[in-house]
Amino acid sequence: MGRKLTEMEVGGDGVAVITIVNPPMNFLNHSVFWSLKDNYDEALKRDDVKAIVITSEGPHFSGGFDIEAFGNFQEIDEGIKLEPKEGYLAIDVLTDTFEGAAKPSVAAMKGLVIGGGLETAMACHARVSTSDAHLALPELTGGFIPGLGGTQRLPRLVGLQKALDIILLSKPIGGEEAYNIGLVDAVVSTDELVKMAKYWALDIAEFRKPWIKSLHKADKLEPLEEVKKMLNSARSQARERSPHVHSPLDCIDVIEEGIVSGPRNGLIKESSIFQKLLFSETCKNLIHVVLAQRRAAMVPGITDLGLIPRKITKIGVVGGNSMGSDIATALILKNYPVILKEVDENILNAGIDGVKENLHTFISQGKMTQEQCETTLSLLTGVLDYECFKDVDMVIETVLEDLPSKQQVYADLQKYCSSDCILATNTSTFDLNLIGERTEAQDRIVGAHFFSPAYETPLLEIVQTCETSPQVIIDLLDIGEKIHKTPIAATNGSAVDRMFIPLTQTALFLVDHGLDAYKVDEACTKFGMPKGPFRLIDLVGIRIAIASSTKYLESFPDRFYKSRLMQIMIDDKREGKANGNGFYKYDEKKEAIPDPEIVKYINSSKNMISVTPNPQLKTTIPHEDIVEMLFFPVINEACRVLDKRIAVKPSDLDIASIMGIGFPAHRGGVIHWADSLGANYVCKRLEEWTKVYGELFFKPCAFLRERAGKGIPLSA
Repeated sequence: MGRKLTEMEVGGDGVAVITIVNPPMNFLNHSVFWSLKDNYDEALKRDDVKAIVITSEGPHFSGGFDIEAFGNFQEIDEGIKLEPKEGYLAIDVLTDTFEGAAKPSVAAMKGLVIGGGLETAMACHARVSTSDAHLALPELTGGFIPGLGGTQRLPRLVGLQKALDIILLSKPIGGEEAYNIGLVDAVVSTDELVKMAKYWALDIAEFRKPWIKSLHKADKLEPLEEVKKMLNSARSQARERSPHVHSPLDCIDVIEEGIVSGPRNGLIKESSIFQKLLFSETCKNLIHVVLAQRRAAMVPGITDLGLIPRKITKIGVVGGNSMGSDIATALILKNYPVILKEVDENILNAGIDGVKENLHTFISQGKMTQEQCETTLSLLTGVLDYECFKDVDMVIETVLEDLPSKQQVYADLQKYCSSDCILATNTSTFDLNLIGERTEAQDRIVGAHFFSPAYETPLLEIVQTCETSPQVIIDLLDIGEKIHKTPIAATNGSAVDRMFIPLTQTALFLVDHGLDAYKVDEACTKFGMPKGPFRLIDLVGIRIAIASSTKYLESFPDRFYKSRLMQIMIDDKREGKANGNGFYKYDEKKEAIPDPEIVKYINSSKNMISVTPNPQLKTTIPHEDIVEMLFFPVINEACRVLDKRIAVKPSDLDIASIMGIGFPAHRGGVIHWADSLGANYVCKRLEEWTKVYGELFFKPCAFLRERAGKGIPLSA
């Protein structure tokens, strides 16, 4: 007999307290709902029960419906029935049994109140919450929509516009905000939560408080004409924000159905669309991403040792350059005191100004007040020596990519920092063993590779050597979580940068061989990338792009394309977006405009390296072919990364590609996408291009050829 997933206790006051018991997150699944319904049915039959409270064991009300279960359903059978009939949970259980009951129910919410957990709470007749509760309907991030009545009840509880913000943006809100907008009826301390919920439930039962069925609440809904305008505006924004994903538009249609045709019809349509989306390719891909992100912090041989993260209270950053300023910004935004160190006062001041500029961006966007900015900035201290580093718990080095300079920094850090201080580097090019060569602290040296801009990009690549202490990795994983980064682990080398250098290399190669540069960027954006490689080079800066590619040349000279294009542009003072001229021209609003003059630089580059353009590239080549020519070399390099075990898990490369480079999430990440096409197809296409263009980066590596020959997925 399986363990109980819910428990019910009836007190002398006549309140049945039903507790969800599915630790650690109290995820919902069909078994939890059947158990919940059994308790509910019993409470409704008992004469000694006047009212019901639904709560949970542990720190969280519910992390929502278990998305792992969705993944299993998708793998088993596309025609599987999740419920006895379509809409059974949303209509028969939550609406007719819970909300339609002859006894009132109140949800007592704390911690995470996510997805189906919040939908269950909204089917109750009132909601009591702690102030630190975290409420959200994030289903669109998985490619589907709320399927338990969330699209119908939330607009009626908080108004249409606020509901659209919460659902379409997957925007979490806290307990206090939930109270202010009407989603929550009372906010209390954790100690008082269940007691207050019981009082509230009895007050409803005895008609001292209103008995509200949220599905039929209409006082917060705007007039129909205004509703139509708001929904059409939401559709336009959804098309612009997510042009490759259909679930936001489906969600808006379902919301509209409930307002125009009545909530019951809305529930029916919600259930139908939910079922349809759940088995779509986009949903399968996005659920893979969610699960891969969840598993990213699981590092075999590290996170299974039972180690507890140490408390990190102060962090040093060595290097006041752009990356150093951005990392310092990311840390102080999450309340870490930071010591920023430079060798020169002017450079230090420029670094501090960089942090100020970052924070002022948040003010201009309405995400921070001037007072909050000043409080945050007070956590930053600038210094010109290491004296203040005696009590830091971790240092992140961001100095220029020069090995002797980095080695000197670590030799100095060993002298001034405590013997258990974590010594991290942001480098993505140098061997970490070489960086710490002049120290006796190799067990404390680790890569903490941030991606620009470090205060926004959600990825943190943690690079370990064979000597890095497991405790250091655990500590860095914890810091990553606290500053809201998704960590991926790598072994002595950046998997991310190495994997994607071939994208720029191939783009330069194809342009020299006749393909239009702007068509390359257009193909990438149509595929789902936020920007094409040439637009990205402009943003990063052409000088920096040259420096990065030079490091790749040093490491992998046998597959480096020696294009002269970027150097020719630099010689003519075309630096990128920073100076208004790069592969694009930039107007006074910094908007990118294609520049016909770019052709002369491309022609000069071709002539200097004696390239004969391929006529096929100058004709009407489909976007799909361009995408494959650009990204199959990326897959090829990713296979080398897997073969060398630089990445810990194949799914980590999916997360790395999405969060670090902007690979379209709706395609599941670079390895998942490759598997959807098949290793054999990828290999054959690369072999075709090898015959036409040579082996440089089109020749399939041994790992890819082996998987293709045996029909084994790259993720296996």
